[in-house]
Amino acid sequence: MDPELVEARENFIQGMSRISHFWGFPRAMGAIYGAVYLSPTPLSLDAIVEQVNVTKGSVSTNVRTLERLGMVHKQIRLGDRKDYYEAEADFWKIIKGVLREREQSEFDLALGTVSDSLEMVKRAESTEPDAELAAFYQQRMESMQRFFNSLDNIVGTLLALDDLRLSSLQKLLGKRNGNDNS
Repeated sequence: MDPELVEARENFIQGMSRISHFWGFPRAMGAIYGAVYLSPTPLSLDAIVEQVNVTKGSVSTNVRTLERLGMVHKQIRLGDRKDYYEAEADFWKIIKGVLREREQSEFDLALGTVSDSLEMVKRAESTEPDAELAAFYQQRMESMQRFFNSLDNIVGTLLALDDLRLSSLQKLLGKRNGNDNS
């Protein structure tokens, strides 16, 4: 392979690693997605290990997470015991998968923690000078709770709008093709 292409691939994989880390995912996960994304054919775990230079166990764990997020899809070849992986190239699908995954687990946990902390502050029997600090805590936590609730509503709305868009598009295409089953 042309050395410039090798360098470009390695640079891209490193970039995906940094982006993954920025969004709170393991660096290896980004590197794995980058390698699979740039592969014109599905890659086996062994091929991924070679390209991203991490352990097979790490590749296996991160590939399962990428599958759950809808970022890679397992391909099975008849007569071959290895699993192969192909990247999802529809970024809207990826964003929806990531938002659904992140919203369901970590976001609910974070929101619950803020709510629990706020309740603790409200229950505290604060006397001077703690009363001022308690009021400050309450103001800050309520502000963050409002932000998280707004963010949760925005994510929910985006996901619902996308589902509505797909449903409307399917209905429209069904009618144009004479497949109206209503």
